[in-house]
Amino acid sequence: MKAFFNHDASELLFRLLFSSIFVVLGAEHLFNDELIQQLMPAWLPMKRVCSIASGVILLMGGASIALGVRVQEGAILLGLFLIVVTLVIHVPGMFQAPDSIAPADMWLWDLYQRSNFIKNVCLLGVCFHLLTHEPGSLTLPGYLQRQRQRQ
Repeated sequence: MKAFFNHDASELLFRLLFSSIFVVLGAEHLFNDELIQQLMPAWLPMKRVCSIASGVILLMGGASIALGVRVQEGAILLGLFLIVVTLVIHVPGMFQAPDSIAPADMWLWDLYQRSNFIKNVCLLGVCFHLLTHEPGSLTLPGYLQRQRQRQ
């Protein structure tokens, strides 16, 4: 197993799996955000603009990490995003639900907010790790460098 799963392959898999949540959610914020807008707090203005801005941030940070390009900057971008969203959306959401949530469904709202809070804290921990992380050779810059050396 170790011969097949070397450091570079493990590091690539780490970056792809970690960044996948940001890339998928970023695309959802850009192209299919009706539910996301419904779950946003009532006080938040211009929900579609906020969703598009969030989608761009998520895609930029996720792509940066997945491709191994400016990984530390991508981690900072995503880390700041996670801090803001967690403090502004999920923490208050644990204490107050939108009026559109039926009392019988309140347990689901509570579960949603608590699990998103914990998920974001865990993702933030990985962002901190990436601040000192050096990607392996399986990155876009590594690929381009190997291509230039072959020419």
